[in-house]
Amino acid sequence: MPIKSYYDASVASFLKDDPDRILGVLTSVHHHALEEEQRRAWLQQTSILKEALADLRDGRIFLELYIPRMGKRADAVLVTGNLVLVIEFKVGAPEHTSAAFDQVVDYALDLKNFHEGSHKVPIVPILVSTNAGSEPLPELKFAEDLVAGPLGTNKTNLGALIQSICLNKVFPALDIDEWMAKGYRPTPTIIEAAEVLYRTHSVTDISRSDSGAKNLQETSASVSGIIDRARQNGTKAICFVTGVPGSGKTLAGLNIATRRSEEHGDENAVFLSGNGPLVAVLREALARDKAKRESVSKKSAERQVRSFIQNIHHFRDEYVGNVSIPAEKVVVFDEAQRAWTREQAASFMQRKRGQADFNISEPEFLLSVMDRHADWCTVVCLVGGGQEINTGEAGISEWLNALESRFHNWEVYVSPRIALPEYGTQSQVERFLVSPRVRSNESLHLSVSMRSFRAEALSGFVGHIVDNQPEIARILFKSIQADYPIYLTRDLSAARAWLIEKGRGTERFGLVASSGAQRLRPDGIHIKAEIDPPNWFLNPRTDVRSSFYLEDVASEFAIQGLELDWVGMCWDGDFHHNGGAWVCQSFKGTKWQSVKDESKRLYLKNSYRVLLTRARQGMILFVPRGNASDRTRPPSFYDGTFEYLRSCGIPELD
Repeated sequence: MPIKSYYDASVASFLKDDPDRILGVLTSVHHHALEEEQRRAWLQQTSILKEALADLRDGRIFLELYIPRMGKRADAVLVTGNLVLVIEFKVGAPEHTSAAFDQVVDYALDLKNFHEGSHKVPIVPILVSTNAGSEPLPELKFAEDLVAGPLGTNKTNLGALIQSICLNKVFPALDIDEWMAKGYRPTPTIIEAAEVLYRTHSVTDISRSDSGAKNLQETSASVSGIIDRARQNGTKAICFVTGVPGSGKTLAGLNIATRRSEEHGDENAVFLSGNGPLVAVLREALARDKAKRESVSKKSAERQVRSFIQNIHHFRDEYVGNVSIPAEKVVVFDEAQRAWTREQAASFMQRKRGQADFNISEPEFLLSVMDRHADWCTVVCLVGGGQEINTGEAGISEWLNALESRFHNWEVYVSPRIALPEYGTQSQVERFLVSPRVRSNESLHLSVSMRSFRAEALSGFVGHIVDNQPEIARILFKSIQADYPIYLTRDLSAARAWLIEKGRGTERFGLVASSGAQRLRPDGIHIKAEIDPPNWFLNPRTDVRSSFYLEDVASEFAIQGLELDWVGMCWDGDFHHNGGAWVCQSFKGTKWQSVKDESKRLYLKNSYRVLLTRARQGMILFVPRGNASDRTRPPSFYDGTFEYLRSCGIPELD
């Protein structure tokens, strides 16, 4: 997707252009109701820019340049000589606010990270608070990625600032036509994507479409075609969408549910997840966004959002003990591999719901509810590999068991990748795939991580770490370390400082640790003090409950399915390396106990797999030193892990 803006012209043409004509162009492209305040702002910005650029000999100016990932527009972008200047106006503002600085920095970082032509180009974010007082020209400082620290100025001094910037440093010449022609490939966070989907019912502008990353539109189209066939033929269908961690499964599911709701309201498509924190965060984010955009009460917004994103366990409970036919004809089950086994479901329903006769797995019950439809329905299961992290999570096997033993008339659609070991018992899957009712579709697998836009090979690298394959991990790390920094440290204060330094604009950072990391408490990390996910993931730097404060730490249960830009991963003795293999332990009472059960060992390994794949841009691994006088924290636990991670190629922070 190329650069898009309301208006663009050479600087020379812009200076000659009539302000009213420029306003006409801006107004004609603007698809929303135009307020008088916006008209006045555009006229004033045009006047300020004409004066500021009067002595500029070359360059190109873009007004209202679209920032797809954020669903916003930068007021002006000036490409001149060898620099890109991102200019944000606050008309009438008497001072520069931190929120305004964050906004213009976010625009600059978005260009740097997601516009191919800007990857190696110096970018300067400039905030113009038009009525701010005059100050000496600020110092220009570039970070390693050539994004400068934000500069603040007023309407009078913008021209002098631009001249100073252009003369400050000499960079390689920039071909403006080539810069414009380069693609924009945004990779949104799941929260950003959900907001845009709920607002516009489309991911066209926020999805990458390059050949190296699976196009989410292609997957969505395949699933939508399956739903259409079931609807037209009066049949029942289930399709499994698989994918590596961070590949966009949840985004694909949200897209499917949103599009079907928009195009076929009678289907009552719904997005269901058993991931409580993910549901809470997405609901809160959508409700806040809707309340702000539409000027409605937060409670009103919440009621509407709740019908679109539901907790799978609440959906289940609604149909226990009755034969009601669900209104939903299309249901999307996120993280379907986490649905409960018969034993886990029966135990919970008997203890918590008083259902003594409940004796089937969660997948079988959920399919039986949808099977109540007399005509057609479609179930979409989003399945992650190696993501089971809790007792009783069935993986894909219980879905296959239910289909084999009971629901013989359902059509089944899968990717051939579902036969990979991480998705379930291989022999069972391979046997199931030869059934004549199973149809294979490669588009139902998302093979490239979209979360780590700086390092698509991250999930593979992490897999080799937790699988005790340091030699392969070291080779793979060499391919990602230039774009995706990972460091080791024994100093938690240094880890915090690194995260604070890395996080610019509203880039989010925070600390994570395993739910079993109980002996990090002497280091100030109390994993038993649970976070409040909406506040931790959504609230600003000024809120002590937010991830930014680096006080509360998120476990694998709180962060699975979500992400941060920068992560501080805190490692404890529950999963430590002894120099030859991983050791799995659980802290009970006053001591560590060895984990013998194979399924629990797998859950623990997967917990660390989840934690190590939560960062979009980079992470730092904190491994404490332990304490020789504390038998619960022997240095050998931590030294072995630290040395193993070094053997995987991860360098120690200077």
